[in-house]
Amino acid sequence: MSLARPTRTRKDPKPRKGGRKKTATAKKAPRKATSTGHRTDLLEAMLRIRRFEERCVELYSATKIRGFVHLYIGEEAVAVGVNEALTPEDAVVATYREHGHALARGITAEAVMAEMYGRTTGCSGGRGGSMHLFDATRRFYGGNAIVAGGLPLAAGLALADRMRGQDHVTCCFFGDGAFAEGEFHETANLAALWKLPLLLVCENNLYAMGTALERHEAQTDLAMRAASYGMVAWAVDGMDVEAVEQAARRAAEAIRAGAGPHFLELRTYRFRAHSMYDPDRYRDKAEVERWKHRDPIIRLLDRMREDGDPVDETLAGIERRVAAEVDHAVEAAERAPEEPVEHLLHHVTSAPAEVD
Repeated sequence: MSLARPTRTRKDPKPRKGGRKKTATAKKAPRKATSTGHRTDLLEAMLRIRRFEERCVELYSATKIRGFVHLYIGEEAVAVGVNEALTPEDAVVATYREHGHALARGITAEAVMAEMYGRTTGCSGGRGGSMHLFDATRRFYGGNAIVAGGLPLAAGLALADRMRGQDHVTCCFFGDGAFAEGEFHETANLAALWKLPLLLVCENNLYAMGTALERHEAQTDLAMRAASYGMVAWAVDGMDVEAVEQAARRAAEAIRAGAGPHFLELRTYRFRAHSMYDPDRYRDKAEVERWKHRDPIIRLLDRMREDGDPVDETLAGIERRVAAEVDHAVEAAERAPEEPVEHLLHHVTSAPAEVD
């Protein structure tokens, strides 16, 4: 497991007068001690996402859930590794492919599945569906159906925390396709200019919907492009959950110390098509199979076996717990009520003003 060397601009901007002193984030932060228990937690978190998403495929095929559904299968190490570096007080802004982000953040499978069904017990009251999971109690400020749409929101959250003097980090997930949108560049510029406590996490899965990275970006080294805005940026193996956690923890610690925004390019891959509607004809099947050999779950299991961890017993127990959790989520969603038609305008229009 290794991290690429951070990409930095030639000259760091001087700290603002009266601001917090900038720390030397280029130095390698102490790595969190790896234990069997912690690796087991990482494994369970990734398997929860994988099994949840696999059940969503079945439910979609059975027309139990409808609309656009974007699966996170293959990218589990990103959500799990990054969330390990965050605290409950930090904020998270996600993309439309956010089931994994929500589950890794601690939103229950039951609340997410109910939202997929459009039921009132869903985390967004059944009004958001697959692309708009939301839970303010966990500072999870939603998926966003607009490419790069969450970036300005994340900058605002980070600015609000800084203005209140709160030592929090705002983490924003987005895909490589966001680099083609103005919101990324506007957000990166202001975040660096104002030294916002913002962690920008690019899930570079090599495709913006059906368009390969090299077909929409002249410069494909995304970390280098982010560094041009004056922030620390580096690329990480997004298929290695421990590498992701190490990088995210290092970045979050530097941000809390006042070093300003950091950027992580997590190089990953989705094993499924862009969405359930996508025939996936733009990728070579051999390419997909090559990436499957780097499955983040299998890689962690192999590492645990190499280190002599009791993998088989551990895995069997996790699979039983996760299966029961997902089964319960589906059963609860099936029983949950739909919102009555009379509530159609709730949260849409205000109550009519009373006139004396």
